[in-house]
Order: sequence, then structure tokens, then C-alpha cells
Amino acid sequence: MPDRDWKIFNGKRTPHDEVLQFLENDKLCLQWRNFPQRFREDHPDAEHRIKALRQAPDETDDRGKKFLATSDMVEMVNAALYIRRPLLITGKPGTGKSSLIYSVAYELKLGKVLRWPITTRSTLKDALYQYDAIGRLQEADLIRLRGETSIPDIGKYLRLGPLGTALLPSRRPRALLIDEIDKSDVDLPNDLLNIFEEGEYEIPELVRLKEQEREIKLRPYDAQDPVTIIEGRVRCFHFPFIVMTSNGEREFPAPFLRRCIRLEIQQEDSVFQEIVAEHLGAEVIEEAQPIITNFLNCREEQDLATDQLLNIIFLITRDNGPGDAQERKRLIKALLKELKPAETI
Repeated sequence: MPDRDWKIFNGKRTPHDEVLQFLENDKLCLQWRNFPQRFREDHPDAEHRIKALRQAPDETDDRGKKFLATSDMVEMVNAALYIRRPLLITGKPGTGKSSLIYSVAYELKLGKVLRWPITTRSTLKDALYQYDAIGRLQEADLIRLRGETSIPDIGKYLRLGPLGTALLPSRRPRALLIDEIDKSDVDLPNDLLNIFEEGEYEIPELVRLKEQEREIKLRPYDAQDPVTIIEGRVRCFHFPFIVMTSNGEREFPAPFLRRCIRLEIQQEDSVFQEIVAEHLGAEVIEEAQPIITNFLNCREEQDLATDQLLNIIFLITRDNGPGDAQERKRLIKALLKELKPAETI
């Protein structure tokens, strides 16, 4: 077997365009996950659609420039890119679960990261699109009062959600963060199965109008510039790079897990040293080492975030930081409060 680097994302935080060559090589994709091929075969007007593909905006988040991806993260990101599957990341709070996607989007030039924060009220429909039927009805009443016979443009009252926008066809895959999916309603993971499998969805309100209005413009989630939806169907050209985070507070059904690449983050002492050096400078490492060791020991029994460690080291290692040993000890204890709320009896 040839000795070569198979990785598209290497975690070196240097933007490059290798993902384009990767996407154009059909041999690097499973046949049943080859969305460009499906896109061409399923639509007789594919050429028109391909010419109108949205380009992901050339925007990045500063978090992508500083995040340090471990070798495990790099390998699982590349596995998700090759297999065109979502990446499910579990780990303690503050271990970089949600920051990893910004690093990938920065290095691969995937544009602005779309974010879907999950609550118990989150639904698949809201993540795909939202329709303001009441607003459209009110406009229709006003039109009738003026004695006019026109019909309100339905596109003005539709807006795609983060998942719906991520599935718009584009030359590069969009990056979507589904944050804390373990907080969702019990049915949401199963509701996502068909979307993850097919990479497409329909907007019923537009499907009903396709004979009268084949193309309708509406707003995506991340910009005011409208996009064109043809016959009420949205189908991805490249499956988006999706990261789902979980704090491990619940188990997921097997069919859902089968459609994910899974990564559990476990950070060690050396990783925290690199993080501290990247954010606060290598010169503080020697003084910060006892604090890092104490943080790791506390983390064995408590939920603590990396941000808490950085806050402490910043305060302690400054030239005008607290010099009294007892004061430093009290400060560290105060800032290392467990994130999980205390259980009530």
C-alpha cells in the first residue's frame, strides 16, 4: 500500500483548497454516499441547478485559528469527511467539542459555521425551515382591503433554518454545529435519520405551488441574500460537515449511532500545556504546571471546563497577580466551581 498522507484536514491551522480536489474525485467516496452523482441523476435540469449553486461565504471564526486538534480529532474528522457522515463528539464540558468545527471550517475554507443549539423544544422542522403563515395571511387581508387581487409572495414568509441552509447545494460542504444534542427531545435523533441518509428535504408549502411557481426565492439562515428553491425540494450537492456535541448525559438509539462517526475527547496533561501556551504564552507554563496538575486531579471527580483553567492561570501568572499564597489558593478554589449543579434532596 502506498505510503501517503490521506488526510484532508491536518489540524495545522493553515487554510488550503485541497478539499476541492478531494470532492471532485469520485473514487474517494462511497458509491451510496456520492451526493453529486445523485444530484445529476435525479434532476433533468441538473445543469441549471449546478450553475446556480451557492458558494459558501468566505468567512471564518477566530476560534478556528487557535484551536489545537489532537491526532484523534484529526483522524475522526477525516473519517467523517471521507464517509460523508456526521461526527458525534462526547466529552466533559470545555474540552473543545464545539470548537473543533471552527478549526475545520477555517482550514478547509468551508465558510461561516452554522449553529443549531439544541433544547428540549428543538424540532427537525424548525431546523429545516420556518414559515410565517399568520404574517402572510395578514398581508393577504390588507391586499383585499385595498381592493387588489394579488397574492402575497410566499418566499417573504419562509426562512431556512441552520440544518436547512447547510443542505443547500454548494461547491464546498457547509459546516454545521448541532450543539448538545443530548438535551433534545427523545424523538429528535430518530427524526434526523432520513436527513442524514438522503441529504435532502422538501418544503411542503412550496411543493404544493410547484405547478404555478417552479422557482421561489427565500432567505437562508445565515444571510439576507435570497436563495432559489426549485419545486420545493432542497438537495445537497456535497453532504455538509456536521459536528454534534454531547456531554454524555443520555444514550442514543443504535440506528442513529450507526449513521455517525463517534469521537470521545479525553484530554491529558500535555494537551493542556499546549492549550495554555497557545492562549497565554509558553513563558507561563513552568509557573502554571502545578495549577494544571491540580485542575486535572479535580476534573477526575468534577465537571470543569478548560476556560476555567485559562482564567485561573491568567490571573495567577500576571506580573500584578496575587502574590500571597493563601489568597492564590482561595482564588483557585473559587474559580474551580463544578459546572454541574448540586443535586437537591
